[in-house]
Amino acid sequence: MRKLVVIAVVLAGLWAGYWSIGAKGVETAFNTWIDDRRSEGWVSQTQDISTQGFPNRFDTIFTGLELADPETGLAWRADEFQILALSYQPNHVIAVWPGQQVLSSPEQNITFEADEFKGSLVFDAHPDLPLDRSSIVIENLSMQSSAGWTSGLMSGQIATRKSSVAPNRYDIHFEASDLLPASSFIQSFADGELLPPVFENALLKASVDFTSPWNRHAVEDARPQITRIDLQELDAKWGELGLKAVGTVDVDERGIPTGEVAIKAKNWRTMVQIAEASGSLAPELVSTVTGALQFVAGLSGNSETLDVTLRLSGGAVFLGPIPIGTAPIIKIR
Repeated sequence: MRKLVVIAVVLAGLWAGYWSIGAKGVETAFNTWIDDRRSEGWVSQTQDISTQGFPNRFDTIFTGLELADPETGLAWRADEFQILALSYQPNHVIAVWPGQQVLSSPEQNITFEADEFKGSLVFDAHPDLPLDRSSIVIENLSMQSSAGWTSGLMSGQIATRKSSVAPNRYDIHFEASDLLPASSFIQSFADGELLPPVFENALLKASVDFTSPWNRHAVEDARPQITRIDLQELDAKWGELGLKAVGTVDVDERGIPTGEVAIKAKNWRTMVQIAEASGSLAPELVSTVTGALQFVAGLSGNSETLDVTLRLSGGAVFLGPIPIGTAPIIKIR
């Protein structure tokens, strides 16, 4: 019995030593990373970094954290940010964002407030920390911009997983309920009279190819850019408007997409009204587009449901040979 007690005490002492060394190593690594960013010209500072959670966790808490990348002009600040990990599985972390945080760009500051903003992230065992998979849960989020718009959602989840099919490809799943688009967008079409201000639900499933992997260099150096989007499912309900879409587009180095997207829309005339009111569809094209869509919808036997393929080419969106709008530029700052 005495030997068992001695062994237990020795093992406990060894584990305590391991934890202390590990906790100190975690703090040193984060402090070094912040110092390195500062030496590269970033605004990079924190009031305090502390690690707790003995005996089985390395829970690191940052207070007064500020980061700003001079090349992109992006900045982020939070009163508190937590990275939580099991001491025996440090490559799997739980990230806990604060109730309020601010993301800034040269154009605007966006204040995020949420009841819950938490993510699970698993990295491969490699010095570059390539992301293997992640899942982020958000509850009761509101966003307010210094540019004058507001947005938010009641509940949302986004999950990613590195694909085994192709390098730098990630499978993405996003779903949200009571999704509030930017108020400036809503107000751009008849002050919100065409549709209610909130999406009842939205679901997106896609595989996305990037120029490089998502790892620590994606934060330190430059964000990977999208080269291809395989949209497997988009399903959204917005008032009386129902929208489904699938398709594949390639994205060039300028962010211009090329490809085809098949769309099925219920109450499609509202979409035309929105496109006109928001400026996406030129007034002189409204009659032509409406007539063409009405003909296509009639082919399906239901004039209120549109089943059509849109073609993206040369920076424009085409319905058959007719250009109906400008294609979005797909760039990650």
